[in-house]
Amino acid sequence: MKKWIEKLEMVLTRFKDIEGLLSQPEVINDQERFQKLSMEYAELTDVVNEYERYKELRENISEAEEILEIAEDEEMIELANMQLEEAKPEVEKLEEKLPLMLIPKDPNDEKNVIVEIRGGAGGDEANLFGGDLYRMYSRYAEKMGWKVEVMSSNPSEMGGYKEITFMIEGNGAYSRLKYESGVHRVQRVPSTESSGRIHTSTSTVAVLPEAEELDIEINQHELKIDTYRSSGPGGQSVNTTDSAVRITHEPTGLVVSCQDEKSQHKNRDKAMRILRARLKEKMEAEQHAELAQERKSQIGTGDRSERIRTYNFPQGRVTDHRINLTMHQLDSILDGELDEVIDSLTTADQIEKLKQVQ
Repeated sequence: MKKWIEKLEMVLTRFKDIEGLLSQPEVINDQERFQKLSMEYAELTDVVNEYERYKELRENISEAEEILEIAEDEEMIELANMQLEEAKPEVEKLEEKLPLMLIPKDPNDEKNVIVEIRGGAGGDEANLFGGDLYRMYSRYAEKMGWKVEVMSSNPSEMGGYKEITFMIEGNGAYSRLKYESGVHRVQRVPSTESSGRIHTSTSTVAVLPEAEELDIEINQHELKIDTYRSSGPGGQSVNTTDSAVRITHEPTGLVVSCQDEKSQHKNRDKAMRILRARLKEKMEAEQHAELAQERKSQIGTGDRSERIRTYNFPQGRVTDHRINLTMHQLDSILDGELDEVIDSLTTADQIEKLKQVQ
């Protein structure tokens, strides 16, 4: 028996167990348990229905093959052949689909994301490239019908950003952008380079699923909150009141600053949303570190220090190093045409995870 069929049998058993539990008075009266089981039941329904259909088709094929072995009547033979012609292609499709349905869903997939971009090695050129990446993700979000909101930014005097943090709100935002975390490298001739020499610079991207208050509980007594006057590039004052906010989470040492809004309240709210997302990421990273095997089955670890992609301007080429994907559409990719890259990463990730269930 194939490994994935064994797993589907276990899913079917669990589904029937839940079905029985949901009709028991003690479960119905325990609203928390009833709700939890109802959600699990709903999540398993699709895969169970498809598996039941698969088993039914396999039985139809067996019956048709038995008839062909013993039948002499032409009409019976013709009916059996028709049954095989109908059932076999559907079985093949389900044999591709069912293992994919067994891949555990990422609970964060439907969430909004907080994206942090920081200029890395390369000084001004790294900051300019950070601005290019911000534009790339903003354009992609626009094409997807998602909303972009800048949470915090530190513009560079030469253009671009030393760092920028922004939220992308939209269905499935995390599922599409989660593979973007890591070091993005750019190779190009800076506008300030008179000899035409190619420079290599980097920017770091972190993609964090938005954390709700229910996901991460923060003890207010563990926060140190400072307020100060916000300033623009080069120390230029942009505000005459103490509206900028810096929050330090003392147990972890995480620090978040926000100064883009004129209202201290709005800056504090944005800083808390970023802090929650970073704490959630830290907690999940620690859990993943314990599950070494799970990390091996991911396309990229999501580690900020992992070099994931190179954008080569002289050759108009983009290379994703995790899956050895090279594309010669640099301009369109930087203009937000990311679907081909994201689809390739998603497929590669599914193939790796399929190995765990097949």
